[in-house]
Amino acid sequence: MKTFTLDEAQSLLPVLESLLKRAIEGKQEAEEVETGLSEISRRIYLSGGMRVDVTEVARLRAAMETHLQKVRESIAEIDSIGVQVKDLETGLLDFPCKLEDQIVLLCWRMGEPSIEHWHTTETGFRDRQPVDERFRRRSASGGRPN
Repeated sequence: MKTFTLDEAQSLLPVLESLLKRAIEGKQEAEEVETGLSEISRRIYLSGGMRVDVTEVARLRAAMETHLQKVRESIAEIDSIGVQVKDLETGLLDFPCKLEDQIVLLCWRMGEPSIEHWHTTETGFRDRQPVDERFRRRSASGGRPN
């Protein structure tokens, strides 16, 4: 498992934020298409089997797959960097980080100006704590443990 110093994780935020925005946008676009498909199904049901525009349904399904592929690719790229996507809706990411003798997770949510929180691997966002000097010393020493 790749681990990051605070500085390394911080330096990745612009790229990660761009990938997250792309994934969130793709998810929203897929949801809009899904709403359109649901409306077509509802109309078919209410009319007792109206004639279906097969071409339009096929176009919508292809569009949905394109949007979902954009989401999958963006998340896969974030994952390949070594960062964990915890919640796509809120843009929540965790960065594995070695602190003393344990792996902890630096925690960042889209919209936050910088990485200022962390939590253990057993806890989550609700239990996050402020980044303290232990993380900053490790970054200042070039990533070498203290």
